Amino acid sequence: MSDPLIARLTRNAVHLFPERGLDEKLKLGRPLRVKLGIDVTSPDIHVGRAIPLQRMRAFQDEGHIGVLIVGDYTTRIGDPSGRSAERPILSDEEIDCNAKTYVEQAFQIIDRDRTEVRFNGEWLSTLTFADVVRLTRTLTVAQLLERDDFAKRVAAGHPVSVSELLYPLMQAYDSVAVQADVELGGTDQLYNLLAGRTVMESYGFSPQVVLTTPLLVSWDGAKMSSSAGNNIPLTAAPEEQFGRTMRIPDEQLVDWYRLVAERDAPAGEPMAAKLELARFIVARSHGAEAATAAEAHFTRVVREGGAPDEIAESPLAPGDPLHLPAVLAASFDLSTSEARRLIAQGGVKINGSVAVDLDVPRDILAGAVVQAGKRRFVRLVSAPKTA
Repeated sequence: MSDPLIARLTRNAVHLFPERGLDEKLKLGRPLRVKLGIDVTSPDIHVGRAIPLQRMRAFQDEGHIGVLIVGDYTTRIGDPSGRSAERPILSDEEIDCNAKTYVEQAFQIIDRDRTEVRFNGEWLSTLTFADVVRLTRTLTVAQLLERDDFAKRVAAGHPVSVSELLYPLMQAYDSVAVQADVELGGTDQLYNLLAGRTVMESYGFSPQVVLTTPLLVSWDGAKMSSSAGNNIPLTAAPEEQFGRTMRIPDEQLVDWYRLVAERDAPAGEPMAAKLELARFIVARSHGAEAATAAEAHFTRVVREGGAPDEIAESPLAPGDPLHLPAVLAASFDLSTSEARRLIAQGGVKINGSVAVDLDVPRDILAGAVVQAGKRRFVRLVSAPKTA
């Protein structure tokens, strides 16, 4: 198989296992089934989680089938990857609500006509206890404890539940159910994806090829994460996407262009490159017209509105909507009565627009630049969730 084709399909890949496995799969002469599973632990897909979706799109553009698995069932256990403690379990209502939005978000990246959408509750919920016992015989306890996150927790005397040990087996069984040829995921999913190969072979199927992509480092130097609030959701408003992209440090631009835009960063002034990347991210989700409007808004509010280049951040308290006087009191060392007066006088702006309402939806405040008076600015961020 031609090297240019392999290069297009594996762009930015960190792991490709086995090394020549994709060549062999392509020689089958039929559309490959390229699997990507996403647990619905938050309401949105962010640009970091979209990176493996971009690889799925590359396969689809070559005539292959994307199999998008919405983990409505595995979310009920919680993926232990990278966790120092068991992940809190969402309610059924939260899971169902998140699952409904994920597919349309994914279609911002992948080809709707070449995508097979499956919910893994379709097969996992029907397994009998005997079926589960059969599945557990495909991996040993020693193999499960080879996982770095499990090994660290055991060594530190922290508990690892049996349900967490079952998670990689359940994800692996997804590959059996859809007969995957290739599975995509971030580098934090490597163990789970390799477990899929072992389990598929045990059930008599040709093992899938594993392809992992890097985790996107956000502007705060940590992995982009919805729970940390350092993310750019695909569903965020154009102005919010644009503003958050502009927070990327200059030294991260090369990696962001490589992973998100899948091209080299332009030479020259970093600000110009950052603006171009922000336009790309907004246009992908909302269209070119929205990107132009978001840039004009950013220029008006931040670059010409007197806001400093470096703006202090203030975490948002839980809740939706949020009481603006309380937010201002926490962010600017004001009393709530002073904050109310400032709002009444038109002295508070949210992303350049004068604030009028006392109760404001959380998605408007998250990531917003808030101005109190003439010279006080703060950027509101979602507070990280505790494990």
